[in-house]
Amino acid sequence: MAPRQTVLPLAYRAFFLIIEPLSTLLGAFYAHFRQHEYLAMTTRIPPAGVSHGTSIVLSQLANLYLLFALNEALVLRSTGDLRVWKTVLFVLLVGDLGHLYSVSELGSRVYWDVLSWNSMDWGNVGFVYVGASMRAAFLAGIGLWAPAAKTKKAA
Repeated sequence: MAPRQTVLPLAYRAFFLIIEPLSTLLGAFYAHFRQHEYLAMTTRIPPAGVSHGTSIVLSQLANLYLLFALNEALVLRSTGDLRVWKTVLFVLLVGDLGHLYSVSELGSRVYWDVLSWNSMDWGNVGFVYVGASMRAAFLAGIGLWAPAAKTKKAA
């Protein structure tokens, strides 16, 4: 059975193929090249410096952000197969939940007090809410339509 190919709605294509990968690359840039700023915005406590171990961990995080961005942009761009899209987006949704959990040490306010958010909170929470919502909507089939079935003409 051939994979179900379909033309996906522009909102999904734009978000998953362009907007989110680019924003994730921005996170990778900060995690690797601007580590002091990244830590200060994430923890809200400006560090005196970035230790050798912390620098390694932040560079590893940057590498995972890069992997996330490339995986989403390139794998999804390579196919219109809904099974592939749903599989990749389900895995990323699980990642969204883990990402949201990772900021729980900041307290429950970080999840809802948008007036106190800094730019990192908007990325770590607000943008993740948007990404998770887009993935959940896609997985629920919202806005998707099945390709028209080909009918056999009588000879």
